[in-house]
Amino acid sequence: MDKVYEYLLKESNIRNRDIICLGVSGGPDSMALLHIMLQLKKELDLVLVVAHVNHNVRKEADIEEDYVRNFCEDNDLHFECMKIEHIGDDNFENEARTIRYNFFDRVCKDYDAKYLMTAHHGDDLIETILMRIVRGSTLKGYSGFSKVISKENYSILRPLISVTKEELIKYCENNNVKYYVDKTNFEDIHTRNRYRKYMLPFLKSENPLVHEKFLKFSETLLEYNNYIDKEMHNVINKVLSNGKIDIPKFKELDHILETKIIYTILEQIYGDDLFIVSDTHVKLIFDLVNAPKAQATVHLPNNVKVLKTYDNLEFTFDDEAVDAYEIEINDIVNLPNGKNIESLQADEEGNNSNYIIRLNSEEVTLPLYVRTRRNGDKMAVKGMNGHKKVNDMFIDSKITSKERDMWPIVCDAKNHIVWVPGLKKSKFDVENNKKYDIILKYY
Repeated sequence: MDKVYEYLLKESNIRNRDIICLGVSGGPDSMALLHIMLQLKKELDLVLVVAHVNHNVRKEADIEEDYVRNFCEDNDLHFECMKIEHIGDDNFENEARTIRYNFFDRVCKDYDAKYLMTAHHGDDLIETILMRIVRGSTLKGYSGFSKVISKENYSILRPLISVTKEELIKYCENNNVKYYVDKTNFEDIHTRNRYRKYMLPFLKSENPLVHEKFLKFSETLLEYNNYIDKEMHNVINKVLSNGKIDIPKFKELDHILETKIIYTILEQIYGDDLFIVSDTHVKLIFDLVNAPKAQATVHLPNNVKVLKTYDNLEFTFDDEAVDAYEIEINDIVNLPNGKNIESLQADEEGNNSNYIIRLNSEEVTLPLYVRTRRNGDKMAVKGMNGHKKVNDMFIDSKITSKERDMWPIVCDAKNHIVWVPGLKKSKFDVENNKKYDIILKYY
């Protein structure tokens, strides 16, 4: 663990009085990181903010929250906590991760933190790489995750990436650091747990330092990916215009650049849901590009379709059948109806239309979601007593049946509808001369 401390002190660019946010669950990994950072705090007079997420799925969760809270009080640390009240779809792990990082992002911005630190370690990296290889991914995806990621206002730092879980547990025991163990980490029902339980012991029996080999593998892939990214950005505007690929120009490129452009477009469409797109789907897109037919279509998950029209290739949505969706609102959401909901950093003064809403995070339950309509949907309309059915709003505004199926409904984590974009705002809308910290725009 000395190498972790040396890295933080001498190589990480952490300076005196820096503000650092730490994601702390109460497990051995994050408690080891917190203990190390307490030592660094004394040396550099740092300001530490502990961000804890109570996932609310185990009876021990509240006990762990109290432990981390009390630990912070005893050590004069800032403590921020959120409790997950609702998970919107069946992919708990993926959505919980999104909720966590949205919370971390908010805490970093509130405190103007320089870094967000998470306790991802070498074993985590091995598991992630193996899972991506088996499932299929991009060059960047196969690398697992980076040690440092630059965000708009701060950087994510994973200083434990070079050490193993075993080393972290020993560190906690040697330094009398109390921690809690999540028993669900041993259940075979979760994919990652099976890799952890069956694959890691074999790999470590072959080479006790296998985590170092995987780290080198990850760094090499990221280096190559960064180079290809630069080359791709030099040519993408030559083949992509107004959302359409010029097929003849596209086919002049090296295949690796073609693939990078396709994945870049898919990442913009799917965001965190990119995992539902497989190598088979990408092959279908290339078959479409090379097909002799002047016009053809390929259908992708979530009603995305790729249209070939003579010399153009266009990614769009299938209007005839739109699946129900529920998407957490982060910076920007690309909607199936071709429009967007964006979280604005700066207000648009004078814009009080139904295409923009201002909210106070103290009056709604975060995170916010955008979803399709449901039977019985009602909203407390701004300026009205009581609630109004969303379906009646559609009728009043002469919205067609096809449009209603795709129309976005914005609600909070307790499923309170706060906005029907473009039509009506709820009682939660805040006048621009009062307190608000969330601005959403529909366009």
